[in-house]
Order: sequence, then structure tokens, then C-alpha cells
Amino acid sequence: MTTPSVRLRSVAMPTEHGGWGFTLEPIILGLLVAPSPAGWEIAAAALGVFLARRPVKLFSTDVIRGRWLPRSTTALAVAAVYLAVAIAGAAGAIVTTLGPFWWPLVVALPFAAFSLRADAHSRNRALAPQLAGSIAMGSTVAAIAIGAGWEWIPAFGLWLVLAARDVAAIVLARGMVRRFKDKSIDRARIYLVQLAAFGVVAAGAAVGMLPWLGAVAIGLLGIVAIVSLTRPPVPAKVVGWTQMGVGLMVALLTALGVWVGW
Repeated sequence: MTTPSVRLRSVAMPTEHGGWGFTLEPIILGLLVAPSPAGWEIAAAALGVFLARRPVKLFSTDVIRGRWLPRSTTALAVAAVYLAVAIAGAAGAIVTTLGPFWWPLVVALPFAAFSLRADAHSRNRALAPQLAGSIAMGSTVAAIAIGAGWEWIPAFGLWLVLAARDVAAIVLARGMVRRFKDKSIDRARIYLVQLAAFGVVAAGAAVGMLPWLGAVAIGLLGIVAIVSLTRPPVPAKVVGWTQMGVGLMVALLTALGVWVGW
């Protein structure tokens, strides 16, 4: 009696902390600064898409390899349920939206397609697919903001903050995991990525695209990187939980920046 439930959970529930963080951060930020009925529906759709990713990956991998396993049927059924939730959320948002929220999602499509293709070919642990997938999920915050009636520039500014956070966090996390495995890392590259992420967001703040506190949050990521790489290595699970906490900090500081106008 326990085997089916274990199999179902392994198919239905994502296990990586990073994926949860990259999905929930744009939802949290979007609903904090631009709550609306459409925003909640877009959030539900985003969660449905995220949860569908694992069963879709398992199913597509089996199809590409020309095999049909018991998990293939389970994955197909679970994916159908999650995608139904996503479709229902998107349909509701279309009815209640105050703006064309779908355009950020259209912009994110190439990133999502690249990430999904890597999933299907079991290459999802490479750097480029990880970056593409996280950036695609970040489009949720822009969609929520536009769905609440925001102008495009500040809505995309929120996405820019999270995209910078994603790039900086992923490069740092990969380096930290390599350190724990006693592999060499390029510290200069990690620090350069942190600096570039801060520079891009600071430039966005300078032209009024996003709040300065968003840039401050990304700057704090650089401090986290320096501290993390000077302390003893930690397991991947600790890295994941730490990055989720840092991501929440970025979302909350950026939301505060929107509220206070700085």
C-alpha cells in the first residue's frame, strides 16, 4: 500500500529548493506590491506550471528514450492535473485582468522552451538551462503587476530585479556546491557576476525603472557571496535553504522600496 504513494510523491512533488524559491519569489513580490484578483489567478497558474515541470520532464524523457514505464502513466496523469490548474488560473486572469499580463509570459517563452528542452534530455543541471528556467519563472511578477494595471516599465523592472537575483544566486550556489565536493571554483568569476548583477539593477534604479531598495538587495547578495566563500563549505541542502532565505529578503526589500517610493 505504501509503494504507490511513494511513487506518486516522487513524480508529483519537486524536490529542489531552488525551484520553489524561483517560483514563489515573483509570486510573493507581485502580490505584495500589486494585489488583484488577476494576480492571485496568475499566481495559481504559475504554481501549476511549476508543479507540472517534474512530471512533464519524466514523461518527456521516457518518450524520447522510446520507453513506457509505470511512472510514465503516473507522470502524464499528474501533469494533466497540474496543467489544468494552470489553465484555469490563466483563464480566470484573462477575465479579471486590468492589463495585458500575457506579454511578459510571451517574452519568457524562449527561456522556458530552452529549459524544458534541457529537462527532456536530462541536461537540466547545466548552467544555461538553470538560468533560463529561473528567468522564465520570474516573468510571473511582471505579469501580476500588469494584470493589476501597472505600466510596463516598472512591471518589467521588478522582473529585472529577480532576474539579476537569479543569475547571481545560481552562479554562487553552484560554486558553493563545488566547494563542498572539493572541486575548484573561479572566485573571481563569481564575484564578477555579483558585481554585474548589482550594476544592472542599479542602472535600472537610476533611470526610474525600479526602486533603489531593489538594488540594495542585490548588493547584499554580493556580501552574502563574499561571506559564503570565506566560510567552511556546507552541503547542497544548506545552500538551497540559505538561498531561499536570501531570495525572500530580495522580494521583501524590493516590495518595501515600492511602498516607500525609493
